[in-house]
Amino acid sequence: MNGDWLIRGRDGRLGVYLPTEDAVLCRAELGPGGPWEPPRKVGGDQKLRPGAGIGQGADAYAHLAAWRPTKEGEAGLVHSTHFRPRLAPLDWMSIGHPDKTGDRTGTPAVTVDAQGRAHVFVRNREGGVSMRGQKEVGGWGPWRDLKGREVEDRLAAVTGESGRVELYAAVPGAVLHWRQEKPGSVPVLEEAMETPVRAGTLQALATSPENTTLFYADDSGDLCVWRPGTKPVTLLTSAGPGPVAAIRCQLDGHDCTLLAQRSASGRVAFAAYPTEQESAGAWWTESGPQLPSDALVALAVDEDERVVAATLSPSTGQLLVTRRKDEPGLALEAWREV
Repeated sequence: MNGDWLIRGRDGRLGVYLPTEDAVLCRAELGPGGPWEPPRKVGGDQKLRPGAGIGQGADAYAHLAAWRPTKEGEAGLVHSTHFRPRLAPLDWMSIGHPDKTGDRTGTPAVTVDAQGRAHVFVRNREGGVSMRGQKEVGGWGPWRDLKGREVEDRLAAVTGESGRVELYAAVPGAVLHWRQEKPGSVPVLEEAMETPVRAGTLQALATSPENTTLFYADDSGDLCVWRPGTKPVTLLTSAGPGPVAAIRCQLDGHDCTLLAQRSASGRVAFAAYPTEQESAGAWWTESGPQLPSDALVALAVDEDERVVAATLSPSTGQLLVTRRKDEPGLALEAWREV
């Protein structure tokens, strides 16, 4: 899954999206803190290819994009909207292929602008990036070729506090950054920042009215932080090999960025620091049981503004959840399976 697969919906309930070999499942809390409803398929009975993208707008609606097989050796992208975690998502609707026809070209990334319009990004056949966005009056605009070369999989799409859409992509020896010049416009390639970046580790977060922040691992395993227009800084050593989950939250009255990652030991590691103040430093604290090597980690904030963390193992289907206790610091409740 590419994007925030743990979300808080418009009704305040938490929901999760779970990948299978040929579908995406969803589950939701039936009440604050659980219990949770059984899994159900997103978008009907259409079979999907593995690897979906998820984005959520300021209206709390979730947008999903995935590939579905169309005929032998070919696939097309489909889109679904989920208005509330306890409602059924809309059926999958075709949004075509960035190259008109062909096989799957990469994992889609999804973000939603201030007007509630979904933007779907994906690698194209030439190794660049293509995008298709919803129109404000309904329907979809055309596929746009945003250029780029040798783009790695797992793009990171994000909408800034300004409401403008941005995209980050790893290429050999660099990170590319696209940004809308104004709401509703086509994102343009603004900057290429040279850095030894480890593919599959990009995670972007809106961190102020002016900035979005990119987290990524470099070749040495350090977790680095970059805001376009500045130089990247090393925050700390990565806890494990995969991407970090990142959210902004209030911790003891301070605006903080909280990171979580499956550590090399197999547990979940957390680190927090004042938002955009990397010089303050951060360090990992591990929590919970040992997890399978394919376990994913996600973060959210519930309707009481408490931090929630979840882990999911696609191989076992095990979903674990914990919440922050009502006490100073980042003390967590016991992890429980749902």
